[in-house]
Amino acid sequence: MIITAFTAAAIYVATGIDYLVILILLFSQIKKSNQIKHIWIGQYIGTVIIIGASLLVALGVANFIPQQWMIGLLGLLPLYLGIKIWIKEEEDEDEDNILSLFSSGRFNQLFITVTFIVLASSADDFAIYIPYFTTLNMMEIIIAVIVFMIMVGVLCLISYRLASLNFVSDKIEKYERWIVPIVFIGLGIYILFENGTFNALFSFLF
Repeated sequence: MIITAFTAAAIYVATGIDYLVILILLFSQIKKSNQIKHIWIGQYIGTVIIIGASLLVALGVANFIPQQWMIGLLGLLPLYLGIKIWIKEEEDEDEDNILSLFSSGRFNQLFITVTFIVLASSADDFAIYIPYFTTLNMMEIIIAVIVFMIMVGVLCLISYRLASLNFVSDKIEKYERWIVPIVFIGLGIYILFENGTFNALFSFLF
């Protein structure tokens, strides 16, 4: 059981570490305590969906994981957010306005945006979780899922603490006009490229 717990923790760290920068960036934009929960909720919802879908496939209950390039289409969301922030007029440049872009339009709740960002980065998670779950018995699966849920909280807590450090928050606040769009545009392009979405779309068009 202890080995299962440590293995699950190691697997989550390996797959979840790429969320760290995004979570730090989001937490650094939060100035009101009632908005913090949205990031936690979004991270948990996205993770639960990924784990649930992986379990269903691993247990042979379903086989509905979309092709990798289709998951990559979710990379359009951070790409859109990054471009929208980039072209924001200078007189509107402040933390509240930048944060409001994450929870505007169709994604009118911040946690929904966070959930989609988590799902957009999930292709590697599925590739690891599905074969991992197939090696476990039911008790080990329960332990692994519990560990995953604990690790989500640890990741969010570490990200929040890092974002609260004066050095980190001051630097982000000083250069947020550039840091926020660059990170999100870069994330969107990375997701589209890493999942082969660019190649798939290119093959369809030509």
